[in-house]
Amino acid sequence: MQKRLILLKIVFLVCFVSIIFRLGLIMFVEHEAYFSRAKLQQVKKQEIIPKRGNIYDRTGRELAVSLEKESLFIDPASVKSDETISVLKHYIKVDTDHIINQAEKNKRFLWLERKVDHSVVEKIKALKIEGVGFVTEGARFYPKGFLASHILGFVNVDEHGMEGLERYYDRYLKAEKSSKSVLTDARGKKLSDGDLRDVKGNNIFVTIDEGLQYIVEKYLDEAIKKWHASSGTVIMMDPFTGEILALANRPTYDPNSLKSIKDIGIIRNRAITDLYEPGSTFKIVTATAALEEGIVKPSTKFDCSQGYIEVGGKRVKDAHKQGVLTFEEVIQKSSNVGTIKIAMMLGKEKLYHYIKKFEFGEKTGIDLPGEISGYVRPTQKWSGTSIGAIPIGQEVAVTAIQILRAYSTIANGGYLVKPFVVSEIHSPEGNILYKAVIHRERVVSEKTARIMREVLKKVTEDGGTATAAKLDGNNVAGKTGTAQKYNPKTGGYSKDSYVSSFVGFIPADNPCIAMIVVIHDPKGMHYGGVVAAPVFKAISDEALAYLNVPRDDAKEKGLVVTFNNEINRNVTMARK
Repeated sequence: MQKRLILLKIVFLVCFVSIIFRLGLIMFVEHEAYFSRAKLQQVKKQEIIPKRGNIYDRTGRELAVSLEKESLFIDPASVKSDETISVLKHYIKVDTDHIINQAEKNKRFLWLERKVDHSVVEKIKALKIEGVGFVTEGARFYPKGFLASHILGFVNVDEHGMEGLERYYDRYLKAEKSSKSVLTDARGKKLSDGDLRDVKGNNIFVTIDEGLQYIVEKYLDEAIKKWHASSGTVIMMDPFTGEILALANRPTYDPNSLKSIKDIGIIRNRAITDLYEPGSTFKIVTATAALEEGIVKPSTKFDCSQGYIEVGGKRVKDAHKQGVLTFEEVIQKSSNVGTIKIAMMLGKEKLYHYIKKFEFGEKTGIDLPGEISGYVRPTQKWSGTSIGAIPIGQEVAVTAIQILRAYSTIANGGYLVKPFVVSEIHSPEGNILYKAVIHRERVVSEKTARIMREVLKKVTEDGGTATAAKLDGNNVAGKTGTAQKYNPKTGGYSKDSYVSSFVGFIPADNPCIAMIVVIHDPKGMHYGGVVAAPVFKAISDEALAYLNVPRDDAKEKGLVVTFNNEINRNVTMARK
């Protein structure tokens, strides 16, 4: 008995020593190994949902933001029966054959629908279907819906920019995927969120003013409806800096509802992608060139009494017989005959030289995707009728932004500016990563620009073609355009399809806004002075009030008016 007791004591002692030895080994020799294993079990890596940077208007109002939405997936191999698929069909669109095919291939993951509406998510979660789950993803949202859609563009389901600023500045807006450490218990239950820092892209501030954009879109909508037009464009720009203050096209779309788009053509930014023959708005090139070259003065007279002129065997007519007109009146009354006579005095080489000085046939370089250069033939490819067609805006193809830039050159004293939409890019921490620089190049003298401003003011006064653009209290300078569309089927110009336009700037003597209105295929009437000029007036009236721009008649009376400096924060430097 005593021997057994001694034996038990020996065994107990050996076990005790062994335990102590093992504990010592764990504590002092194998500590790091066990610590690492514990850490692996308790600290998990969790993917952080990257968020695209926001887009703000010039006053800081949100135009595009990132939210979070849940995406639905399924484990095809774990779907037990067709009943599961049948239940899901009540809530989302399901391709049964594809699920079965993936299950047969033993696939364990398949997206059913990305970024599902919250109400649908809650209903499906309540069913607790085996093999069905959700993953949280970033989702783009445009708080103003249709507003400025052609500027902002949109992203695809994977948050890659596809159109507009979303595409052009995609590398700045997108955020790279990352992960964070999360503390869990032995069963994997999350105990701590760990590093809570979000992964965000950079924020973009644009030159667009939400208020001006709304005004522009409102009156463009009214014009399209009134004239039953096929499409239309309005662009508003600061003529001194090139800042785009508003830009709208019709038809348009809601970037929040891309699935509802039936015609992919409506996402096209017509302001920079669609070419048209500008008609009489192009006469500014001939007129400016003749003044700059000293060939004419405002009082130089031209006999337009016949009402037509023969050029290369083709007769070009005026809308009405005008008699003898001064240079100033040729532009005011938009005489084709007078303009062609001026162009003939100038000669085709000098005319072409000034067309290229205004950079027609080249991209403006605006920071939006899809811009095209337009088309201007070199003089060696001109026909015998070209000297009669090109000066009045035929045989050339332009975009609306190109025409607006040309008129801005007259408005600002002779400088060709580069239009732009993004003014600044900020990091998530608020650091400025990019700041727009104003690009200007003198193309005509200040004297010529000043004379042309006076000439263009006459267009909106009594006797001009655009009295409907005249404002109460502020002088307007501009030009109408009425162009027949070319019909490729007949090889000639259509008699019932027109482009009606008006382009100008206000206040004429100290402009803060340059704007173009282009209406395609208006029904009933087609003259630019009737269709487009009233749109210019309506927008201008409200825009000037919104900006607190002083009336010309108020300044003449010595009244003190506060000007909205924010909208022209770069103008002071630009005008020096």
